[in-house]
Amino acid sequence: MSMELEPSLQRWLKARLIDPEQADRIRAFETAQAPARRARWPVIVALAFGGIMLCAGILLFVSAHWDELSPTQRMTLLVVAVGGLHAGGAFALDRFRALGITLHAAGTVALGGAIALAGQIYNMQEHWPTAVLLWALGAVIGWILLRDWPQLAIAAILLPWWLLGEWTETVSGSGSIRVVSVAVLLLAICYLSARKDDYATRALAWIGGLALLPATAVVALSRESWSRTPIDSTMQAIGWCGAIIVPLAVAWFFRRTAAWMNAVAAVWVVGLSVLAEQRADLAIYAWCAIGAAGMIAWGIYEFRADRINLGMAGFAITVIAFFFSSVMEKLGRSASLILLGALLLAGGWQWEKLRRKLLTQMRVGGVQ
Repeated sequence: MSMELEPSLQRWLKARLIDPEQADRIRAFETAQAPARRARWPVIVALAFGGIMLCAGILLFVSAHWDELSPTQRMTLLVVAVGGLHAGGAFALDRFRALGITLHAAGTVALGGAIALAGQIYNMQEHWPTAVLLWALGAVIGWILLRDWPQLAIAAILLPWWLLGEWTETVSGSGSIRVVSVAVLLLAICYLSARKDDYATRALAWIGGLALLPATAVVALSRESWSRTPIDSTMQAIGWCGAIIVPLAVAWFFRRTAAWMNAVAAVWVVGLSVLAEQRADLAIYAWCAIGAAGMIAWGIYEFRADRINLGMAGFAITVIAFFFSSVMEKLGRSASLILLGALLLAGGWQWEKLRRKLLTQMRVGGVQ
């Protein structure tokens, strides 16, 4: 459990669990350990960017020489690239675990390109969700064998991509955007709420946090009337059930009885989609504000600073979007700019003070 040191020490001193001398020794120990923890960040950043550049370099090399290679050479190159990365990861895992994890992750990423290019070599029938499924299976196998968080993160992205891809290919209509956007938003919320004290679930929380605000915007802007091809009612019902049940099943897997909060979030997501379909603009802004407030309350209830920050950011974005869409057009150019500037300066200052106050009050409880 991650804890704020000083508030915790003060509580322990007040409860007479430790004496002042023990508290001083704890402070000295944590201070001595802090430089060692900070020193790891340059290594982590270097490995992350190194893995990304390695994958990009392999991709550029293959694309530059692809036309010059025979089918046999192409397939050999793909196998060597994927197998070599995983072999390097296996070699480095016991010697430098972070490097081994990075190479295994790069191998799994390269697997996706290898699957797509292998299909091109042998002119296989085009059905891209199947390729995504094979890629996802590779990531799942990697997670089962290695238990490395990048494998789980890749699988957590690819498996929903495959399911949504199969459904959209089946319905063959642009009207599937509502179902897809609702599924992505609700899954992002469930990933965000899965956070525990291990790297795997933290990776899921990062994925959910990064996708939350963009996915909310897509749901708020999605309208079934964009569809030119009507969707069969049975397939539409299957899509809506899957968009709601699958994310809630993920939430139950990680949270068990606490998943009732995710069910409340599902109601909010579906409500946002309904309001977007009805083009009720003012109601959409109000609903987004309610959702942001709910995210803040959720973060306070479960002592999660990331949810408080996301809720505060969502509320601020909602207010700014409402200003641009409904207020700015009714004022003159100069008056609207002055009002917006005052809103950003004064409102931003007060909003930041409120955010810090909420985080401080939460951390007094000893949980970050």
